[in-house]
Amino acid sequence: MGILLAGAGVPAPGRGSRVVGALLALATAAGLISGCTSAAPHAVTRATSAKAAPRSSPAEASPPASRPAAVNVYAHIAVGMMNLKWARDPYRVYVPNSLSNTVTEISPHTYKIIRTFAVSGQPNHITPSWDGSVLWVNNTDGYSLTPINPKTGKPGRPVAVADPYNLYFTPDGKSAMVMAEALARINFLNPRTMKLRYSMPVTCAGVNHLDFTANGRYAVASCEFSGELLWIGIRARKVLKTLTLGKATTAQVTGPGPGYHMPQDVRLSANGKIFYVADMAANGIWLINAHHFKVIRFIHTGTGTHGFLVSRNGKYLYISNRGGGSISVLDFATGILVHKWRIPGGGSPDMGGISPDGKVMWWSGRSSGVVYAMSTLNGRLLAKIPVGAGPHGVCVFPQPGRYSLGHTGNFR
Repeated sequence: MGILLAGAGVPAPGRGSRVVGALLALATAAGLISGCTSAAPHAVTRATSAKAAPRSSPAEASPPASRPAAVNVYAHIAVGMMNLKWARDPYRVYVPNSLSNTVTEISPHTYKIIRTFAVSGQPNHITPSWDGSVLWVNNTDGYSLTPINPKTGKPGRPVAVADPYNLYFTPDGKSAMVMAEALARINFLNPRTMKLRYSMPVTCAGVNHLDFTANGRYAVASCEFSGELLWIGIRARKVLKTLTLGKATTAQVTGPGPGYHMPQDVRLSANGKIFYVADMAANGIWLINAHHFKVIRFIHTGTGTHGFLVSRNGKYLYISNRGGGSISVLDFATGILVHKWRIPGGGSPDMGGISPDGKVMWWSGRSSGVVYAMSTLNGRLLAKIPVGAGPHGVCVFPQPGRYSLGHTGNFR
């Protein structure tokens, strides 16, 4: 397929969402509708101990009261800080087309497609391994991970893994964590062989994104269908706390109105003190205290708030508003939205990555069948590249950083 430079026509929209029974169909509809209220949503900030979690010591039972402040947890993703293990890998953009069951590889230098190859059912994200030696295609319905050699861009033999909707790696690199959304569990795997080590059940619905605290001991995971967040002890492999944001989208049969919540992407602030959580139903982001696991406040960003990217200098959080066709920019230090960039002609930005030089952000057009290249300086649309149907978790590789925490490329 060819390239559509800024100002060119937009291809016919596709439908880009995971279908997991009636529950997911409902969530898809919720993600594509317009905002239902201009008022800030009401948060039910009820934190409860997870019923399914075994008894633990007092030190594990709740988030720690205080932690040394991290100056910048993203200090190692700055321009020029490429890990030597992958520094010579060719710079490419990898696109999983979830409804076409294909992966498209793009040259970011020419905006041209290098190759497209078939994978198993419903690839949702492409995830760099902890050590950057392989890129894993998350074939959710195919119950497999397809390895891509980042030195050649060519796929290998799929590895059997149960329900890999999303994939993460613990900061120490000792475990892979598969977000088995449809199975209501998080599976801990050998990070190289992807063999199951431990299966951790969750009582929420739609567990799918997470990020880790600055010290790597805990993680916050989002549960999109039940409107909840989980506080997870990584060493204990336990859900220690649950935070309810509001009414679950499973409680209604039409598009969500006031009070309904659908948490999506999760990302830690540069200073390690706040978890930002995108809420696709509430059309904004939650600020969660990373020490006490409590809601700080909510910020409205735009319709269908979905994904996060962090700037190379660790100063800004780029926020995709999938239903509104826009990108909001948050200043980490001040907590203020400083920009809102709209895609000309509309769009459906979802997940993506930042170029190694920090100048270009790449987003999938989830329901538009394209990938967007946009300037991080002023939000200017540089190109629209037609790909397959339902492009989802776009991976930009290589990127600066010491190691990958997973998803589409959350490096530290």
